[in-house]
Amino acid sequence: MRIGIDLGGTKTEIVVLDEAGGQRLRRRVPTPRDYDGTLAAIAALVAGAEAQCGRCTVGIGIPGSLSPATGLVRGANSTWLNGGRLADDLARRLDRPVRLSNDANCLALSEAHPGVTFAAILGTGVGAGIAIDGRLIEGANRIAGEWGHNPLPWMGADEQPGPRCWCGRLGCIETFLCGPALAADAGAEPATLPAAHPAVARHAHRLARALASVINLLDPDVIVLGGGLSNMAHLYEQVPRLWGEWVFSDVVRTRLVQAAHGDSSGVLGAARLW
Repeated sequence: MRIGIDLGGTKTEIVVLDEAGGQRLRRRVPTPRDYDGTLAAIAALVAGAEAQCGRCTVGIGIPGSLSPATGLVRGANSTWLNGGRLADDLARRLDRPVRLSNDANCLALSEAHPGVTFAAILGTGVGAGIAIDGRLIEGANRIAGEWGHNPLPWMGADEQPGPRCWCGRLGCIETFLCGPALAADAGAEPATLPAAHPAVARHAHRLARALASVINLLDPDVIVLGGGLSNMAHLYEQVPRLWGEWVFSDVVRTRLVQAAHGDSSGVLGAARLW
């Protein structure tokens, strides 16, 4: 059997999949906001799951990625993870090898369609993963899909130079499209906002521009949205209606769809890292 863990900024989820892919167990706990607490929380989740289901492989989706040069976590908006030797520390705690990948890669692995899939997380942060015919593409530097830390394209004068990102740069896509950015722009939580709210309209316009640049680069068959903002139903009508203005083509056949497994996509993809 296989354990998958989705290490999020606010919650950590575990699932156990049996040999047929059925879910034997699923739990969520708040994510500690420190490195040692995160290690302890994951170890406790695994111990509890295996007490019920037996010994399993362990795959974990994390914000950020592991450097191919050092093995250290880098680029995580859960900044207490950065610089940690997370794979090695967990392997020691759990007494087995573990497989780690970016949380958006796990989304892409879980939600892959035939052809090219670009799977974007719009949540506490913004990231993406790429799969081709169901095969995860991580890239030479393990940063394939790190879309959130490119600048928002085709900025208006009122958007320049953009907010300061936690990564140190100005105007990253993440600073415009993540949940906290929309909440700050609107002065309210995204779940409470009507589609006609001016901040929601600005968000959809920015998302259309950002995804148009992805289509120009990758020409994906499908773009899958995950994360909390993927539940905003207006995006699936408004964004494809808008993005044609910036796509370098006379037609845009790329489909925009919500993650079929909802907020379970990341944890299911993590289990399938084995």
